[in-house]
This record gives sequence, structure tokens and C-alpha cells, in this order.
Amino acid sequence: MPVTADPEFWPRPAREQKSADLRIDNARIVNVFSGEIMEAPLCAAKGRILGFSRLEAKQVVDAGGGFLLPGLIDAHTHIESSLLCPARFAEAVLPRGVTTVLADPHEIANVAGLAGLRYMLEATDGLPLNVLFMLSSCVPALPLEDSGAVLKAEDLAFLMSHPRIAGLGEMMNTAGVLSGDAEVLAKIRLALDCGKRVDGHSPGLTGSALDAYIAAGISTDHECVSAEEFQERVRRGMYILLREGSASRDLLRLLPGVTQANARRCLFCTDDRHPADILDIGHIDNHLRLAVAAGLDPVTAVRMATLNAAECYGLERIGGLAPGWRADMVLVNDLREFRASSVWAGGQLVAERGRMLEDLPHRAADDMRGTVRLAPLPDRPFALRLPSGKARVIRPFPHSLITGHEILPVRVDGQGFFDFALNPGLLKIAVLERHHASGKMSVGLLDKIYGLRGGAIATSVAHDSHNLVVAGDNDADMQQAAEAVARLGGGVVMTAGGKILAELPLPVAGLMSELPAAQVAEKLRGLLRLAREHYHIWDQADAFMTLSFLALPVIPHLKITARGLFDVDAGRFVEVAVP
Repeated sequence: MPVTADPEFWPRPAREQKSADLRIDNARIVNVFSGEIMEAPLCAAKGRILGFSRLEAKQVVDAGGGFLLPGLIDAHTHIESSLLCPARFAEAVLPRGVTTVLADPHEIANVAGLAGLRYMLEATDGLPLNVLFMLSSCVPALPLEDSGAVLKAEDLAFLMSHPRIAGLGEMMNTAGVLSGDAEVLAKIRLALDCGKRVDGHSPGLTGSALDAYIAAGISTDHECVSAEEFQERVRRGMYILLREGSASRDLLRLLPGVTQANARRCLFCTDDRHPADILDIGHIDNHLRLAVAAGLDPVTAVRMATLNAAECYGLERIGGLAPGWRADMVLVNDLREFRASSVWAGGQLVAERGRMLEDLPHRAADDMRGTVRLAPLPDRPFALRLPSGKARVIRPFPHSLITGHEILPVRVDGQGFFDFALNPGLLKIAVLERHHASGKMSVGLLDKIYGLRGGAIATSVAHDSHNLVVAGDNDADMQQAAEAVARLGGGVVMTAGGKILAELPLPVAGLMSELPAAQVAEKLRGLLRLAREHYHIWDQADAFMTLSFLALPVIPHLKITARGLFDVDAGRFVEVAVP
């Protein structure tokens, strides 16, 4: 993880260095240390920056007056949520100027446990993208979930000292922290004893409960959804990660809270961003565009995207342009659009004009296939009896992972079962356990605001246990979609009128594809077009990520798992039917 001194880098005292591998001339260097923009040549050798003297160099680049930034850092992401295996993910983000990511592999860890963690470490080894990992703290997210694996502190212990492990990933089990659960605290202590960071995940937590959560050793949060939550956490010494993903977009809501006084505690992250957004909108470069357009000082924005993240996670000599620092650099034409014209990783030019210079080799993922094991479905698997005529309904909110908890009147047939024809717009949503073919499943209701008319959508990407989630406006299409996902070995399937309209195979742990990003993005764009044009799903969030997060029972207020409907605020399962 930390970049340590390399004895081969300094074969002689620095003042005797006569030549460089690379010199960049005519660049306006964004200095994240001093806050100024300086004009000077920059020289690099053996992957590190030599300094700002005009040395002879094997290669000289004329920057043409462009702005040279440190390589961008995503402070919290899940590579699996890009739907791309690690090498393909690197090929997508490097041309956008991202040279370092702090990745939490808890998606694949919830499917495959330690084998999944080992796969991610091996698959990122040697990539020009600097991938550091936060060990997954919540596998499963809550003890009440049905994941493919369970990871305890003793399972994580031998990995915590790995040089590319930066700490413990987002601690979603807030109840476990606050109650002093021994296993939860053991994981936190494991990271702290190694001098590493513990990431937080505490939406809605406030006051003395927040104090206790932070006092346990948790120092970051990427789940703030309001300026009030932002301020409360900054005042308590937390680092705040301003998130702009495909499902949850919080950056512009939180940006008014960023001031000259607290900006050094602020970082940027994507959390979850699918490949079409990465290729069409960008990655951390998109955060910079949004922030500067909203009035943030450009140098402050660049610092939030580089040095702040490196300092937060203890990454030595990364995140700035200075002698001895890693030569991760991105050249942009201006400080408004931040379009990367050239990207260097460890001093090597890896991308120009938005394209990789060469494809990256990737580790075969044969051992991560065949993870969707669905029990045969019973007759009428999605029948939902509601004898009271009132039901709890999940209501999605625009561009948010938080959901509403509604109680609505519903109409039932003569046997007391929910009838789509009598409840126009209301949808069924179901979660089916897919790791052990246990046959566990539950059925609930989804508010009509989501849309979805004329079919069903099923996916094996269902945070965080990644069971199979399906939603639709009729039982037959729901069943066909769910069974089709199982046959694919994972992915997304859209059905209507007894036909499969579209599918996106994700055979690696039921989460990722080995295809190039452009191909996966094109398939996903087709699915998104169908979501809008055929299913009429709302345009206030990503149709598929929204569906995936409805199964995550650690974000308020009402979610659904394979065991049933979960009231996050009360911390317990509740019946769909209201007495």
C-alpha cells in the first residue's frame, strides 16, 4: 500500500542526477501543496518525479500550456459494480485520469469469501492502475442475511498486513458497533492495530450514537445525504467522501457544505458506477467538472481528488507532484472540463485522448464462475397473500439509496391474494437465495413511482449478499426472468409477454463480465433504452442499480432480503401485510 523509498531510484545523490526518462515542458502544474499553479518543466525517472529542473531526458513532451495534475484518486469504489473484471475496469478509468483507487471487494467477498478476495488481489497485481483494497468488514452485511460466505476477523487477519490492503472497508453494521458486538469490534481493532484506516457507513446516524460510532475507530463516511449530516461528521473529525455514482448522486447536495476551512477533510468517490456512465460521463474527472461548475475553486477540487485521499489513507508519496513522489500524472486542457489528453501511471504513458495505448492482460476467472445456484421454483412462487387489504410498500427516492416505508391500501382477489389488475402501477419485488440453492425467498411490493410496465427485470447483482432480485408487473415474466438469470450463471435479464427481450451475462461471480468495457457498456445502454422506452421506468435513477440496492438492509428505511421485508430503522423483519 504505502509507496516506500526505492533504493534503485536514487543510484546517486539527487543533486548529481544528470538525466531523466521523461521531461514535460510548457505545462502549468497544479500544485496541491501550495495551492498555486506554477510553470516549470517536470522530470521523472524510474517511475518517480525527479523535480522541476530542466534535465536532459530520453523523452520530451510539450504540454502546450495544458494543466498537469496529479493522477486522480477514487477514495471508495466497488470494482464489481462497474460490471467489469479488474483489468477491464482499469482500461475504462485510466483514460479518464484515474491512477489510484481504494476498492472495497465486498461484493465478490459476499459471493465467494476469501477466494473472491484472492481473485481481486491477483487480478489487479501488475496493472498500471494502482489498486488498493479495503478488506470487507461486513460479509454478510448483517447477520440476518444469506450470503455466499461469512468472513470473521480471524479470516481477515492474515491479509491485513498485505502491502495493498489499506484498511477495513465500510462498517455497515452500525448496530453491531453501538452494541459492542465482539466480532465487529475485533475487525476494527485488527485494522487499527496495523495502523490502517476504518471506513464508515452511517446514514442517518446522529448525536451520541454517532459519537460512539466514531469513537470505536471509524473515521470516514461516504453515506452523507444532507449538508447537516456532512457538518456533523466534519465537526467530529471524520473525512467526508462526496459520492457521485450511478445510483446515488450526493455531490451537489453536499458541496455547499465544503468551505475553505474544512475542504482538507473532503474527498471524492464513485462507490458504484456502471460502465456506460464511466465511458459516457466520466469517473472522478466528472466529479471535478461538477464541483467546479458549481463554484468550487479548481485547485481545491483537484486537491480533493488527489492529495486529500492519499493523506486520508496513508498513501505515501502519492497524490501530488513533488520530488520522489510516484509519477502518476494527468494532462488536461483546462480546469473546467478536465478532459485528459495524456495519462501517465508510474511514469509510463498509458492513455491518450481518452483511449488506452494497449490492452491490459487479465487473470482468467474460471474459478469464479458457476456461482448462481437457484433452487427449483415452486408453483406460484410469487403469490402474495394480503388478507388485511393494507400492505407495506418500498418507495425508491430519486438518485438515492434511501427508500421510503409506505403503508398503502391494496385490493386482493377472492382468496386474499394481491392482484396486479386491481392495483394498477404497484409492482411485486422478490429476492431468491442463489448461493446454496436453499429455496429461501420472499415477495414484497414496490411503489409505482419506479415505473416498470409490461414485463419484469431480474438480476444477480443485489447488494450486498447478491442474491437474485426480480421485479415486475406479472408473475409469469418474473419467473421467466429469474430462471433465465440462473441459466446465464448471473447477469441481468428483461422479459415481457413470455419472451426474453434482452440480457447481459455477468458470469464472473454473477457480478462481472470479462468483455471489454465498450462492449459491456453498449449492452447496458441497450438495456437502459428498453427500461425507458418499453418498461417506462422512471428517469430519476439508474433502473438496474436502484433495483439492486432495494435488497440492501443497512440503508433506511425499508428493504427486502431472501428472508423477508426488513425495517431498517427498527432492525427487524416485518410482514408485508399490515394487521
